[in-house]
Amino acid sequence: MRNSILSIFLFIFLFSCNSETHYDLIITNAKIYTVNADQEWAEAIAITDGKVVAIGTQDSIGRKANNVIDAKGHFIMPGFIEGHGHFSGMGEMLINLNLLRSKSWEEIISQVQEKSKTAKPGEWIEGRGWHQEKWDSIDIRNINGYPYHTKLSKISPDNPVILYHASGHSLFANEAAMKEAGITKETIPPMGGAIIRDSDGAAIGVFEERAMNLISRAHLKYEQGLSKDALENKWYAGISLAQEECLQKGITSFQDAGSKFNELDKYEKLALDGKLDIRLWAMVRHTHDQMDGQLEQYKKQGVGNNFYSCTAIKSELDGALGSFGAWLLEDYTDKPGFVGQNTTEIEELEQIAQLAKNNDMQLCIHAIGDRGNRASLDVIEKFTSPDQDHRWRIEHAQHLHPNDIPRFKTSGTIASMQAIHCTSDAPFVEKRLGLKRSKEGAYAWRSLIDAGAIVTNGTDAPVEDVDPIECYYASVTRKRIDNGFEFFPEQKMTRQEAIASYTINNAYAVFEEDIKGSLEIGKVADLVMLSENLIDCDDNDILNTEVLMTMVDGIIKYENK
Repeated sequence: MRNSILSIFLFIFLFSCNSETHYDLIITNAKIYTVNADQEWAEAIAITDGKVVAIGTQDSIGRKANNVIDAKGHFIMPGFIEGHGHFSGMGEMLINLNLLRSKSWEEIISQVQEKSKTAKPGEWIEGRGWHQEKWDSIDIRNINGYPYHTKLSKISPDNPVILYHASGHSLFANEAAMKEAGITKETIPPMGGAIIRDSDGAAIGVFEERAMNLISRAHLKYEQGLSKDALENKWYAGISLAQEECLQKGITSFQDAGSKFNELDKYEKLALDGKLDIRLWAMVRHTHDQMDGQLEQYKKQGVGNNFYSCTAIKSELDGALGSFGAWLLEDYTDKPGFVGQNTTEIEELEQIAQLAKNNDMQLCIHAIGDRGNRASLDVIEKFTSPDQDHRWRIEHAQHLHPNDIPRFKTSGTIASMQAIHCTSDAPFVEKRLGLKRSKEGAYAWRSLIDAGAIVTNGTDAPVEDVDPIECYYASVTRKRIDNGFEFFPEQKMTRQEAIASYTINNAYAVFEEDIKGSLEIGKVADLVMLSENLIDCDDNDILNTEVLMTMVDGIIKYENK
């Protein structure tokens, strides 16, 4: 009897030693860049219940799984995390006129004219993406490169037109839209905004920064007259298109840079209903008075299996460089006597900072000009201390005075930057700032990284295309795609730094580095398979990179067949 029992135990022991663990999924024959310093590369990865449960060599993991994917030697890395974008804004642009690729005012007029053929009388025509500094030609009648509304108004007399600048910091309106808004020569622009006028005081159609509200309020009034179902359906259709676009481009998480309460409610419901295909982290954006007493019900963490969180507040101090809205310490080189726009009073920002501190939320401040960034750092240092792990952020941090660069490290402030802005804006940056300011502090990733700051990455979609490959190329080359123009290459990132800025750094920037941002045991199985090895391929081959597969939570959400 004793010998029989020993034989049974010996059989069980030998069987367990020779058996392999069974997984939901194994990806094998891959070149996996883990973004984990302790295990930088791997050949295979095993996934169960949406989590990474093993990663290493093919022999160490085996092949016992419900599904086995042969990667055929392709490059795999953690899914891209869009570090600063506007999710519903991206959806709106995908539904409305997309002007990102427009090369002239005439081309935009043609797009509006085509849209007006199917628009009902009184229906607003919407679009976004134009940028006067990126056109091949400028209309003869212009002010600071902005054309007059005359041609646009002529082809759309029955339809108000509202076209947002690529930056989102100015808009163009036709005559019908300005009439709806009641714009006259006597209209006074609000603080932090400008109405561009001709020598007679008439508005040419361009409204900058806070002055945009004069037109957008008229547009909102129009929308309020539409059926609630129509508006809801349009919003959800846009969100669906935005998710699809992200997945096709290898993005598994998206950090939304400012949404109102009503949109946050919808995002949370989508997560609870299992209808978010990418992970969404959002900043709430309202005035101090609107947020005071409301934040407790909107602060959320890890809703719907970590598919939705809202743990931050968004505010801003200035506008964009392209529309002369960036708040500078010295005059614009091409607009003497003007230093940009302070769009939110410091007192209001400090009240918002106090709300963030009281509610244990991150504060994320939009600042582009060197004066805007300095003032942002002043506020952050006033309301935090170096021994706190607050991870407050400056969104964009595009143009810095050299003296302020070390302050990002000492204050623990994250530089939430968008590399694609550098090469996209390159044609006009030196014109706006001059050589010295451009060289010393424009898109100063290398200087920030060398100073010990955390630099993150993204596209600010729909300001730019959400494509992380183009943004990665900008990060490591500082070259424009169209003509190869190189913008102060001494500030470029290494390949490893650029990938980190798009993965683990973005996860760290929202206190989620323990669950994503690298491929490690216990983290979510969010990954992307690419046709090129982003660590080793030639610079020119980066732009040829195709997304072969995008996986979120262990489920294939996109496959390039």
